[in-house]
Amino acid sequence: MKKLLLHLFLLCALSVAAQNEHYLLIGTYTDGKSEGIYVYKFNSATGDNSFVSVVKNSNPSFLAVAPNQKYVYAVNENADSTRFTIGGNISAFSFNKANGTLTEINKQPSGGKHPCYVAVDKTGQWVFAGNYTSGSIGLLHANKDGSLDTLKQVIQHTGSGPNTDRQLGPHVHSTNLSGDNKYLYVPDLGIDKVMIYTFDKTKGALKYKAAAPSTPGNGPRHMAFSANNKFAYLMEEMGGSVVCYSISNGNLQLQQRVSALPADFKGAVGSADIHISPDGKFLYCSNRGDANTISIFSINAANGKLKLIGDKSTMGKTPRNFNFDPSGNFLLVANQNTNDIVIFKIDKKTGMLTDTGKRITVGSPVCLKWIK
Repeated sequence: MKKLLLHLFLLCALSVAAQNEHYLLIGTYTDGKSEGIYVYKFNSATGDNSFVSVVKNSNPSFLAVAPNQKYVYAVNENADSTRFTIGGNISAFSFNKANGTLTEINKQPSGGKHPCYVAVDKTGQWVFAGNYTSGSIGLLHANKDGSLDTLKQVIQHTGSGPNTDRQLGPHVHSTNLSGDNKYLYVPDLGIDKVMIYTFDKTKGALKYKAAAPSTPGNGPRHMAFSANNKFAYLMEEMGGSVVCYSISNGNLQLQQRVSALPADFKGAVGSADIHISPDGKFLYCSNRGDANTISIFSINAANGKLKLIGDKSTMGKTPRNFNFDPSGNFLLVANQNTNDIVIFKIDKKTGMLTDTGKRITVGSPVCLKWIK
């Protein structure tokens, strides 16, 4: 009986340990110390981590994981010239959960120069590329084996903004699908608009619906959405503000604009990423430039509006993407210019962050994604 109880105890312990173990995928720039996409194991109970594998790939700065978690898509943020295209690519990989390795399947042109963002729809059949330099969107079909077909559709934005250093033309910065998979929201830093497209998942087609203007010169970048799909939040890179919109029939209605920086901040602004905590209570955003902080907002559940309640140094330089681990216990920040990922513990009651002292050292980390 004692042996049986011990055996059952060990099985339970192993099961709990397995539930706490997740794969962390890290997209990087490869012009420095990095080789490509890195895979780590992460323990959601302790914050401990360990290196698993790396697959060589050129500037895989942003990643997307397919809904079935069997496939991963990465931008190749380049503007290479070949006889087929002048621009970057989207690379498709299969992911082996047994050993945590990525294997490249194929790659296809992204439909423009320097793709900086990639997303997969909820069916796993369609991949959306956001091309920064050319200001275009590329839509590709994903096959059952994870491979990508050639471009199905390319949409080219036009226009400019008042900042002659950054906004001489369109610059698509992200491609964000609505929770119901019916709309694609595309912040364009160059033209100060969030372009809204209807998405037909059967045909694989985007159609222009409307545009939500941003403050001229503020530079729309990334977005986050409430779980009930009633509110959307836009990070403005150049203005350092977060914009709250209500969503109605896919359209965005301005509710609030609030700075992500303290009132007395006077340095260079360069806000980047934005995410809502898994419990929906708090919104976080990363600030580069001279700030190098994570700003923390409380969310009013009734009207979606924000209140800045604090900020936290990222303990490094140039925080790009950040993300919550699957348990919501930790927030990980990719500091591009100090070549590290800093792991913070989250106080789920207050939203505040505490540095755990734990780090992941990777060259030029840019994007963090999870496979459970």
